Amino acid sequence: MTVMDEYGGLRRLPLSELSMRRFACLLVSSLLALCCGTALAQSSGEPVPNGRLPTWAVPERYSLALKIDPEQTQFSGRTTIRVQLKQASDHLWLHGKELQVSKVTVKPDKGKALTAGYVEADAQTGVARLDFGRTLKPQTLTVEIAYSAPLNQQLQGLYQVKYQGKAYAMTQMEPISARYAFPGFDEPAFKTPFNLSLTVPSHDQALANTIAISTKPAGKGWKTVTFAPTVPLPTYLVAYAAGPWDVVDVAPMPATPQRPNATPLRGIAAKGQGPRITPALDQTPAIIAALEDYYAFCYPFDKLDLVAAPDFSAGAMENPGFVTFRDWLLLLDKDSPAENVQRSFNVNAHELAHQWTGDAVTMEWWDDLWLNEAFATWMQQKITMQLHPEYNANLDRISGAQHAMENDSLVSARKIRQPITGNGDIETAFDGITYQKGAAVLAMFEAFVGEDVFREGMRAYIAKHTFGNATADDLVDAIAEAAGKGNDFKAAFRSFLNQPGVPYLQTEVAREGGKTVVKLQQQRYLPLGSTGSTAQQWGVPVCVKYGKGEKQVGTACKLLEDGSGSIVLEGAGKNTWVFPNARGAGYYRFSLPKTQLAALGRQVGQLDDNEQLAYADAINAAYRHGDADNAAVLAAITQLAPSKSADVSTALVDRFVWIWRYQATTEAQRGALRKAAEQAYLPRLRALGYTRRSGESVDDTALRASLAGLFALRLQNAEVRKALLAQGDAVLAGGNGALDFSAANPDLLGTALAVTMQERGAPAVQTLIDALRTHADPAQRNAMIAALGAVQDPALLKQVRDFALTDAIKVGEMKSLLMRGHSYQSSHDSMWTWFTANFERIVQRSGSFDGGGLPALGASGGCSVEDADRLDAFFKPRLAKLSGADRGLAQTGEAIRLCAALQQAHKR
Repeated sequence: MTVMDEYGGLRRLPLSELSMRRFACLLVSSLLALCCGTALAQSSGEPVPNGRLPTWAVPERYSLALKIDPEQTQFSGRTTIRVQLKQASDHLWLHGKELQVSKVTVKPDKGKALTAGYVEADAQTGVARLDFGRTLKPQTLTVEIAYSAPLNQQLQGLYQVKYQGKAYAMTQMEPISARYAFPGFDEPAFKTPFNLSLTVPSHDQALANTIAISTKPAGKGWKTVTFAPTVPLPTYLVAYAAGPWDVVDVAPMPATPQRPNATPLRGIAAKGQGPRITPALDQTPAIIAALEDYYAFCYPFDKLDLVAAPDFSAGAMENPGFVTFRDWLLLLDKDSPAENVQRSFNVNAHELAHQWTGDAVTMEWWDDLWLNEAFATWMQQKITMQLHPEYNANLDRISGAQHAMENDSLVSARKIRQPITGNGDIETAFDGITYQKGAAVLAMFEAFVGEDVFREGMRAYIAKHTFGNATADDLVDAIAEAAGKGNDFKAAFRSFLNQPGVPYLQTEVAREGGKTVVKLQQQRYLPLGSTGSTAQQWGVPVCVKYGKGEKQVGTACKLLEDGSGSIVLEGAGKNTWVFPNARGAGYYRFSLPKTQLAALGRQVGQLDDNEQLAYADAINAAYRHGDADNAAVLAAITQLAPSKSADVSTALVDRFVWIWRYQATTEAQRGALRKAAEQAYLPRLRALGYTRRSGESVDDTALRASLAGLFALRLQNAEVRKALLAQGDAVLAGGNGALDFSAANPDLLGTALAVTMQERGAPAVQTLIDALRTHADPAQRNAMIAALGAVQDPALLKQVRDFALTDAIKVGEMKSLLMRGHSYQSSHDSMWTWFTANFERIVQRSGSFDGGGLPALGASGGCSVEDADRLDAFFKPRLAKLSGADRGLAQTGEAIRLCAALQQAHKR
């Protein structure tokens, strides 16, 4: 998932009815047996298993038959599960949430069927119990549950979307929302085949993970569509949809050396939007072929649909054969923002990488979510670098790791393999630690053992565990075996998985025994104001780049397993410069003595783009640690600003903006900062201009957008605002009562409209509010939402926030609109007042899944102890009812207190 179907009868299709393509995949790897425990079944008084379900009842196969009319508020279903009962018991545990169960029938191996009782034992977690009425011996049972349930309104389970006057139903099951859609064993270890049939209105499409194998009339105005059985899947990967979808058939993905037959490829979009999905489909076969080549294993499912969801809680979701996306990621044309085109490819690569890591091979439990998400993030970057090197995915990896380091510097940070004890832990696991830190750790150890060796380990891991489950130990063992490494390597790898924090390498060049060495000492990186302990160590693969004379450079590497060590720099003089993170490959931060950091600063030109990003992070880390001041940040900006890479050029802009917001309290201070930024960046923005140029580089497009936002919205530069206001006014002037979006550069549309909202006030704000009630284009909606989030007039800001809670704003858009105002200190207190007054309405719209994000939403850029205290006072009495909010509160409160400490320290 980026941050991402039912049927009838237990009828098995003969193998001849499966595609030969799937059969070829199945031959590559045997199915793994599902894990089974031996715990004894308990009778009355047994506590509700709100963690993992007991393993003395294990599903072997599901048959789901659903009747769905997307126009209605309810659907009905029949779930049939073949269950292996491994211990004598009078009951079993499973999951079901907000289901109205009308009948449960249990059919033993032998004897008469019996009617069982169903109770939702814990309404908050969705754990349910089936009571047989008598003790049954160990055997295989067939459990049939008839039920109805609401079409969810919070984008969970099987949910309803109303879009342009039409209704759709679709699913989002991950992580634990399948229990809203059907009763079952809603945990990743329980992988089984699923049969699915959907009964839908005759005029609607019915879609799912696998190909449709039959369509039959089902009474007046209805039809039943039956789908091919799936390979073993966990419940969170089951996906289906109904409604008036556009279905765009394109040429099948051609056969490859790993896949002997072509595979059907389609695009799915809301009515009328289908033609815009073609550009994303065009990119897909090359991604699949590259992944097949890397893993030496064919795409493991019978077809592939890309689905543009009209409303969606995640960025995208890797459902096997039925991958769902926020619509703006797939609906593209010549006027799409360049960032959307690039992100479309990146996210598509991420979700398709999941078809191997996550779908074919699934983590056994949520503590190994990183096996899904870190691998997909890491692979997305590899595939993007291979197929679109101009997108600079290598720099995305480093930037992503650095953002994760900010969170990982908190005492309250999660581990990559954080123990999971409840639903809140599951829901808060979808964060930068799992995704970006996990991907960075993989890339670091890949660089240490070599790409070819790492690939061989990955191939062995996939081949061994296909259609089964795996754990971190399985992966680490596979890489170690391929690399010929032993327990020291495994311990080093696990040291990054099983503890939180960022290694901080204090480095210094010295002479020892007549040789130049770099001395290393490690501890945990903690920023100013932290209450944590620095006494941690890791097994860190360290690579140092250094000067060998005037123009030559060398690299020296070592696995630092102890608290301190040294690396000999062959051929280096005593006054050499060193860069302690060669290629920016390491997930760690470093410090240097001031004179040696200054020497490195004079050699920035000898660092590649990856390393220059890591250099910028070293400056930022030193600032947060209290070892660098505002002047050091501005000096580094001057060094990096001329870079041709947009990422490198603007690497310290976020720190600059923090200084502007929290340090510059007088007009003289702001004037000095404004002058520094204008000297560093304004000539480049003027040279780039405010319109697209034919053939311009991806970096030029990105740099223009970044600098336009900085000068227009942060620094309030009159020249830049005038240029963008002209574009925004032209959009609003439109014609025939419509907005003319062609009047603005699509890459600057949100910024241009934001300036227009600030300058033109109430009439402009009302124009966008009215447009958002009916406007369909998702990219243009995003721009309008960004613009409304920039409103600063108190009365208009309240109007915008109230509008966010109406049906005109999609559930998936609401948080984006409300978060936009966090950029402006002037809106901080008013956001808190509004947030606390409207809290229940926010929760009602967003649902329980986003409980962990609510404290950050309310905090609105707070940076004082008082801000943290009032956040605690508001949320602590509410934590029991907000899944995941305890971790969100701890991390948000700690971040606010650290911000306050940093602000105070740099005032002195």
